Parts: sequence; C-alpha cells; structure tokens
Amino acid sequence: MSSTTDKLKGLANEAVGNVKQAAGKVTGNDKLVAEGKVQELKGEAQKTTGEVKDGAKSLADKITGKH
Repeated sequence: MSSTTDKLKGLANEAVGNVKQAAGKVTGNDKLVAEGKVQELKGEAQKTTGEVKDGAKSLADKITGKH
C-alpha cells in the first residue's frame, strides 16, 4: 500500500471512529463507543504508517541523490 493510501485510509478510519463514538455516547451504547475508539486508533496507526513510509522514501532519495 502506498503512503498516500495509508494516510487516506487512516483519516477515514479516524473519522468513522469518531462518528461511532459520538453516536454511542448519544444513545448510551458503550459497545459502539468502544468500537469507535478502536477504529479511531486503527486510523491513527494507518496514518502514522503512511508518514513513516514518506520519511523512509525521503531518506532513501537523499541517500541515492534522487529528488
């Protein structure tokens, strides 16, 4: 998966997770709140993976002289 794809999927998972948490809080559904938190954390991890890939590529480009 490309770094951009990782970051986009991460942002989407964070957004859906936040919506689930809000809906769970409004309806008093603790299970939905927990699912939302898990999905939000998954999104944060995906986004971080994309950022790490970008950093690794940037470093490799510097080492090899590519721009």
